[in-house]
Formats: sequence, structure tokens, C-alpha cells
Amino acid sequence: MEAETQTDIVVRPVRDVDAEALGRVHATCWHETYDHLISKAALEAVSPKRLAELWTHWAVQGPDFKMVAALADGEIVGFAGSGPARDKDAPRFRELYFIYLLDEYHGTGTGKKLFDAVAEGDEEMYLWVAEDNPRAHTFYTRNGFTLDGASHTEPFLGETLTEVRFVR
Repeated sequence: MEAETQTDIVVRPVRDVDAEALGRVHATCWHETYDHLISKAALEAVSPKRLAELWTHWAVQGPDFKMVAALADGEIVGFAGSGPARDKDAPRFRELYFIYLLDEYHGTGTGKKLFDAVAEGDEEMYLWVAEDNPRAHTFYTRNGFTLDGASHTEPFLGETLTEVRFVR
């Protein structure tokens, strides 16, 4: 069997039946992304079941929300979501909430496919990302975002995480 290429990936809207698989992938992605930022104990407390419950809600929020999953051989390997801005002082009307992709699919073009599915063309939007996540910073910069100087600390798994804001 040949290695996965960008064309082997299918990106489609999230379905409510995806919740359990999304919960598992979400928990794994958090481990892969935040191991250097959050204590092992906090990450070990991440429950794929609890994340699946969140996905049950997120999958059916309405037409203003775009939630998509990337599948390789029928298995979810990543996901992305965007929707109305959540911040009172939002610099744009739309927010990119998240893009998460299993480490083994980084560099395959899958992240770009996810991004394109939740961000229309050069749509103006903003996002928050961990300050210490250089791979994500590079990805967002490559896709037209720039840091606007805003930052905040967010509670994350019972600890604090510093996030910076990108806009385009």
C-alpha cells in the first residue's frame, strides 16, 4: 500500500455519528500539540468521551458554523471549525475556532484542505493560537494571517495557556 498523499484525504462536513471518533482524535491531537505546554497529569485527564459529548453539540450548531472532518481510508484524522466571532472586541465577524490534525498527517496538505473547507477564499477572520506553537504560526502566516499584537491567558485543562491573535 502506498503512503497517504494529499489526494487520498476526503474532507466533509462533520456528522453527529462522528462524535466518538472526533473525541478520540481530538484527545490525541491535544496530546501531540500541547505536551510541551501543559502538564502530563492535565493531559491524562482529557476524556475522549467528554470531547465526544462536545462534538455532539458542535456538529449541529447551524448554518453559520462550519465543522469539517478529514478522513483517510474512512478514518477521521483531523478536523476544523469556524463560525461567528466569540469575542466582544473581535477584529472580524468570523473566527477560525480550531484546526487539529494528527501529527502523522502534518505536511501532507491535509491541514490546508481543512482550512479551505472552513474559510471561504480570502474571507476576513481571526483566530487564537498558543503562543508557543511555531508550526501553527507558520501555517497561519502562509494562509494570509498576521499577528495583531493581542494576547491573553486562557484556562486550559486546569492550567493556563498564553494565546496570541492572528487576523486576515
